[in-house]
Amino acid sequence: MIKAILSVALVSCALLSSPALAQTDNAPRTSEPVRVRVGLGAQVVPKFPGAEDMSVKPFWDFAVTRGAKPFDYEAPDESFGFPILRASGLEAGPALALESSRRRKHAGAPIDEVGTTFEAGAFVQYWLTGSFRIRAEGRKGVNGHGGITGSLSADYVVRDGDKYVVSVGPRLGLSDRTYQQAYFGVSPGASARTGLPIYRPGGGVHSVGVASGATYALDERWGLIGYVKYDRLVRDAERSPLIAAYGKRDQFSGGVGLTYTFGRIAR
Repeated sequence: MIKAILSVALVSCALLSSPALAQTDNAPRTSEPVRVRVGLGAQVVPKFPGAEDMSVKPFWDFAVTRGAKPFDYEAPDESFGFPILRASGLEAGPALALESSRRRKHAGAPIDEVGTTFEAGAFVQYWLTGSFRIRAEGRKGVNGHGGITGSLSADYVVRDGDKYVVSVGPRLGLSDRTYQQAYFGVSPGASARTGLPIYRPGGGVHSVGVASGATYALDERWGLIGYVKYDRLVRDAERSPLIAAYGKRDQFSGGVGLTYTFGRIAR
């Protein structure tokens, strides 16, 4: 839900910050109608990082463009954000995300709890070609886990305007010691309650995986959107006695939804 809320709150900023949507002296764009695509569906995701159980959550989509320009590509697992800098294939801007809480009732064990975390940071991405993008994100937990997390990703994108967009690419999850201690560590208190050994992971890569997404326009108004993703916990996260006892190294997620586009391409 955070993606939809932030999208509505910051849509005016996106309109002003994107060169494709902003007015210029040489090529006025104010006459081109705005098109807004919104989507709603359901997704199945781990209850928290490293969780064994899954939960069903809303799956949102939101995109804005003008005239006949196709909607910008967005990977299904990237944080909410929009570019405030565009230069020769390079784009950068804010990245905002919400990480789920971890409660003892979710894990079924007296482990340390982690509150719902609002993460704020930035992204930078570069289009090597019209079909191949690399992206890096870094975010800091404002509350909750309080750590730093992010990702490195690459996507191969095949599209026909807005008729269909299909993408696939590898993922690398990174985090600092604070984040990994929150989700993969075992504190002395948790050790005493669970009988697990005390475990203090370090920072670095905590997962590797792959993600694929697709959108398909049924007509000028309606469309479908969906994704699947797989992550494998590695290194200190994989070796965590907490994950071995109460979690799972293999993390799957996926979702599907229906989209609706407001505004039409001028004929």
